[in-house]
Amino acid sequence: MSDEAHMARALALAAAAAEADEAPIGCVIVDGAGEVIAEGANAPIATHDPTAHAEIIALRQAAAALQNYRLKPGLTLYVTLEPCAMCAGAISNARINRLVYGASDPKGGGVAHGARVFDQPTCHWKPAVTAGVEAEAGAKLLKDFFKVRRKGVDT
Repeated sequence: MSDEAHMARALALAAAAAEADEAPIGCVIVDGAGEVIAEGANAPIATHDPTAHAEIIALRQAAAALQNYRLKPGLTLYVTLEPCAMCAGAISNARINRLVYGASDPKGGGVAHGARVFDQPTCHWKPAVTAGVEAEAGAKLLKDFFKVRRKGVDT
């Protein structure tokens, strides 16, 4: 499957998060054969957990499935928004081979913006990064979600 096809699944998870009144961010982890081994959607509100970002949920699911905190080689993580510094650190610690993200996050991102976690000399594992896959769709989900909340309008 293509990057766009896997990102489409992540976008569906993001839409489901929005339906649950969570920030619309979705994540899918795929093995080298293109099989989905884990997925997650933002859930910090529902779980009362500030670390329950889509990436963290998917990484925990993958680690449990693989029975190892360092994930097997060849995995790709797809996420609809540029990971924050916390999630970028977790991606590095898990040894994800490739990161593909959609929309950039100039305010809260930790890959191409902000902390630039993978560029730090203390970062021991740096995934290959592909940015901008289905970026417009991911950005639209976020903009629409927050626009409604700022105005207090029901969808």
